[in-house]
Amino acid sequence: MRGETGGATGDGSGFWTPGSQILWRYRENAGDGFHIARPVTVVRDDEELLAVWLAPGTECVRPVLADGSSLGEEPLESRYTKPRSVTHGHWRGTGVLKLARPGQPWSVWLFWEPGWQFKNWYVNLEQPLVRWGGGVDSEDYFLDISVHPDRSWRWLDEDEFAQAQRDGLMDAETAADVRTAGRAAVAAVEAWEAPFSDGWPHWRPDPSWAVPSLPEDWDRTPAHVSS
Repeated sequence: MRGETGGATGDGSGFWTPGSQILWRYRENAGDGFHIARPVTVVRDDEELLAVWLAPGTECVRPVLADGSSLGEEPLESRYTKPRSVTHGHWRGTGVLKLARPGQPWSVWLFWEPGWQFKNWYVNLEQPLVRWGGGVDSEDYFLDISVHPDRSWRWLDEDEFAQAQRDGLMDAETAADVRTAGRAAVAAVEAWEAPFSDGWPHWRPDPSWAVPSLPEDWDRTPAHVSS
């Protein structure tokens, strides 16, 4: 994938240029490997923000139960304790714009309905992104926030957040930090700070961008990382 030299653009800036193709990955919770990998196209990358586009139809990796069934079909009480595997599939829907500030313990995703009707922002609480030559890595923390065009918001997946703690995927200290991060994100929403106030719902992808391909070594261990 492009943009792997020196962890960025090859021009010495340390950032990827718009149009570069990188991986956005999530590690297994309480594990060592990766269970989510999504090739994305860089929209913007600088000291303040990394913005990437997950195009419709992109081949991605996602977790499933060992028998191939969907995690969502498994009762919550056993969803995180049954053996798992990963499967390849393609991103369905209209695509997602992902925004992340360096060091911030959440990213903000934008969703649209067909015809570019803006649907909502989605705050994904997670470990701050770690950069490496081929992309960025994180660990998802289950708890999320939905933010609607009228600026109203609500917590999402609180049941999964609680179950993950019961199943030992997250200790009490981490859970407290995640909840604190969530409250900080809510404060940003209520104050209508960036990126909510930055006009991103009007953004559109460059029509010349090709849909990125999933590399065979999508789960490789980075040679070096940086935050």
